[in-house]
Amino acid sequence: MPKSRIRKKADFTPPAAKQAQAIKLNSRAWVAPVMLAMFVIGLAWIVVFYVTDGSLPIDALDNWNIVVGFGFIAAGFGVSTQWK
Repeated sequence: MPKSRIRKKADFTPPAAKQAQAIKLNSRAWVAPVMLAMFVIGLAWIVVFYVTDGSLPIDALDNWNIVVGFGFIAAGFGVSTQWK
């Protein structure tokens, strides 16, 4: 019986390693300070409202002061989407 031919497989050569590229963080410089300021203003607004039993920051808004405080916090989250 004839001997079958043995097919020789090519040796595996791994692909050339790619050079690691530096990641450029082109974050706008104003984003972080504005984001943190919105968070702090919103938190301070709500805390002042509760500590003063509703007489401050704006007495005419009554319980809507909580909405204003959370609005500042939501705006901070909105600004945080611009951070890279």
